[in-house]
Amino acid sequence: MNPSCNKGWLYFARKCLSPHYNSRPTNEVSALIIHNISLPAGCYGLPHIDGLFLGCLDVDSDPSFADIAGLEVSAHFLIRRDGELVQYVSCDDRAWHAGVSSLNGREGCNDFSIGIELEGTDTDPYTNEQYQVLVQLTLELFNEYPMLNQSKIVGHCDIAPGRKTDPGESFDWQRYLGMLSG
Repeated sequence: MNPSCNKGWLYFARKCLSPHYNSRPTNEVSALIIHNISLPAGCYGLPHIDGLFLGCLDVDSDPSFADIAGLEVSAHFLIRRDGELVQYVSCDDRAWHAGVSSLNGREGCNDFSIGIELEGTDTDPYTNEQYQVLVQLTLELFNEYPMLNQSKIVGHCDIAPGRKTDPGESFDWQRYLGMLSG
């Protein structure tokens, strides 16, 4: 079997190297966190997500970007509406996606998680292509990181309740977990 990953980089993802990461305090990867993002909100297929994660967002291109000017954030992966998979940070490193967060009483979820962004909103249905790529990505990550399994997958809303709502009501958890099972 050919390896699908080298030093935390998946071969089948488009690479866009974010400067917004650092080393994990341990080698542990024990959670997957599902997010959503669109810039501007509800607009798809634009270059602004890359700009945000790469630290070069043109904040003058939309008035809503004033709120995120200078923000240093990243995720490990983005799955676009058409199913394109983009990787910004090695899974072996800590991306800055979770913010103030806690999972099972453990603070600082960035330390031990992989962040997957879906291009979307809480209310727009995700595409078939996104679910297919998300399942493929998840299974690859299960193979690479033995502490990961279905019980270790959560939404951003689960680790930052009251502060975050993504991936939102439009994310079909039953469909996703069912596709993983089978």
